[in-house]
Amino acid sequence: MPRKKVLKKMLRITYVKSFIGYSIRQKGTVRALGLKHLGDIVEQEDSPVVRGMVDKVRHLVQVEEIQA
Repeated sequence: MPRKKVLKKMLRITYVKSFIGYSIRQKGTVRALGLKHLGDIVEQEDSPVVRGMVDKVRHLVQVEEIQA
């Protein structure tokens, strides 16, 4: 019997506000998400780790849930 393809939930994270003036930890979190420049967009697998990182910098990024 063929297996059903499982759709992974993904997060599309957009860097929308500069981290200038914020703590070094928040700057590091933005970098760890893979964002370098304003307007950058990355897609990360939806996991508790990524959700926690996004929660710490939610004032700097915009998040959308997508199906992959």
